[in-house]
Amino acid sequence: MSLGSWRTFERIPREEALAVMQAAREQGFNFLDDARYDDETGTAPIPSGYSEVLFGELFRAAGWDREDTVVSNKLWWEFWPEQSAAAELDASLGRMGFDYVDLIYANPPPPGLDVADLVAAVGELVASGKARAWGLVNWTADDTRRAVEAAAGLGIAPPCAAQLPYSLVHRSWVEDPAMTEALSAPGVGGIIASFSLAGGVLSGKYRSGNGAGRAAGRAEAEASGPGSRRATADSREPERVRSARPRPAAPSSRRSSGSRSERDRAARECCDTPGGRSRARDRRAGGAGA
Repeated sequence: MSLGSWRTFERIPREEALAVMQAAREQGFNFLDDARYDDETGTAPIPSGYSEVLFGELFRAAGWDREDTVVSNKLWWEFWPEQSAAAELDASLGRMGFDYVDLIYANPPPPGLDVADLVAAVGELVASGKARAWGLVNWTADDTRRAVEAAAGLGIAPPCAAQLPYSLVHRSWVEDPAMTEALSAPGVGGIIASFSLAGGVLSGKYRSGNGAGRAAGRAEAEASGPGSRRATADSREPERVRSARPRPAAPSSRRSSGSRSERDRAARECCDTPGGRSRARDRRAGGAGA
């Protein structure tokens, strides 16, 4: 079983965060998914990556056994090309206080980075031992297929996992026949579901209208967002909702439709963004991604 920590530990008291980590360990969880993102509380001592610092501290305080626990993190390419994949992972490992991650998820490539070059860079991380395996997060079906083909051509093991939003109301991205085909290649791993409770909406916590959380006051929008059975092709949502979660394309045929630029844009507009590419670029001189 896996425990994610997106927008979690820096938003609750430390004793509660520690209790969450301890409870997960006691219940037999053995897979922890971490990620770097920008501070949204205004209280973090660093502008980006404090989520990783807290994760590492809580991991050790809760008594997790590093060798017996699968830990994953993500490559955002937020400061690429100035910051290479190796440099981005090194910075994350330093904040976490770890020597390696078991799984490194690669976000879709930024403009200018070819899929094959991305796969080669991630393959080097695995070869170095700083990541033991790699996967994809929020990729389109077409680019997933390209990544799998590139790995085969480069002699790199295929992605062992694809993290995609999947729940009772968000199903189209995973159930797209083109995605099923892309992930059916030999050696490719399975789906790791994210956003599985639709931002907490499916837990029932917002039924009374008094639930506290990121979907407070907009539970209906969360439940009927992109990829949901209740969403329509021309639905529109406030920016704060769009920026909080994935915006998959909505293909209906064997191959994903739309131009390459449209698919790239859809892949980049996902829930797991450290804080927006434009803001990140503006901060580069200060080394926020290091």
